Amino acid sequence: MKIGIVGLPNVGKSTLFNAITQAGAEAANYPFCTIEPNVGIVSVPDERLEPLVKLYDAEKCTPAVVEFVDIAGLVAGASKGEGLGNKFLSHIRECDAILQVVRCFENENIVHVNGKPDPIRDIDIIETELILADLEFLAKRISKVEKLCKGGNKDANKELAFLERLQAWLNDNHSARSFASSDEEADYWNELYLLSRKPILFVANVSEDDIHATSETNDFIKDVSEKAKEEQAETLVISAEIESEIAALDDEDKEMFLNDLGLEQSGLNRIIKASYKLLGLMSYLTAGPKEVRAWTIPIGCTAPKAAGKIHSDFERGFIRAEVVNYKDLLEAGSLAKAKEKGLVRSEGKEYVMQDGDVVLFRFNV
Repeated sequence: MKIGIVGLPNVGKSTLFNAITQAGAEAANYPFCTIEPNVGIVSVPDERLEPLVKLYDAEKCTPAVVEFVDIAGLVAGASKGEGLGNKFLSHIRECDAILQVVRCFENENIVHVNGKPDPIRDIDIIETELILADLEFLAKRISKVEKLCKGGNKDANKELAFLERLQAWLNDNHSARSFASSDEEADYWNELYLLSRKPILFVANVSEDDIHATSETNDFIKDVSEKAKEEQAETLVISAEIESEIAALDDEDKEMFLNDLGLEQSGLNRIIKASYKLLGLMSYLTAGPKEVRAWTIPIGCTAPKAAGKIHSDFERGFIRAEVVNYKDLLEAGSLAKAKEKGLVRSEGKEYVMQDGDVVLFRFNV
């Protein structure tokens, strides 16, 4: 899972990136201090792993990971080359989802590229640039399909109608994300790599004093939340400055600090959980004396496809999956006892994986 962190210059992108990845990206009080994208790999918090390590006395524990990319700040005109322009947009294209940081605090000591914070304006600037880039891409696809139509391709006429409808929607400054299409048109999306169709998560970056603020108590957060609803997205209220302080602490001190602040979990944990939900992902587990490991798969994934995450041979030669629920395994105390109690199931190719399944795949190539 690769998530691009975007936003206008000086909204707290790199500060948040540094806090959640501890990757040491430059964060300074001037536009475009991030030029090349910084990349950080973060372990997905999973409270199920450590108990399994103890149960199996495993030598190694490997959590699932998320890759965060801190992309240079965007300005109006990026689709035409302003700021870092197309370089910025190409980095977004490589990501699975967008995490847009929106400045929701006043601070005269921190420069705002447009004078003062205005969440709706800031969100619209970025969305407009993504849409303009998509329209350019779409025009090329339409030109190609028109040639197919002239050549007598009947199916191309249906695709052209879809593309022209989508083009009109984007021209009205709507994102591709909010465009309604039928099941019959689903395949047309496969040829379109549109930026404004990527799932998006909004982070309202607030001051330390506003960490417990809501849309009912803070107008900035209210604006971001209402915009998020339009895009079928979620809003997280996070203070990048507080996350920076949390990142500098060891695990024990982190827990105390969070308790003192009245927070149940760090911003990183909340971002990852929200990202999993946004992308429709979950984890299954493999466990043994050598390694306990979490694997990320789409919700609704079948057992052979899940096996393929480990190795393509596992999917190609899939025979069956021996599956036990994580909680059942822990309560039984061992895999052998879980089998005695009839808690371990033998599942075939049609089995749809469930979050928290502990699995042993049988295969033959």
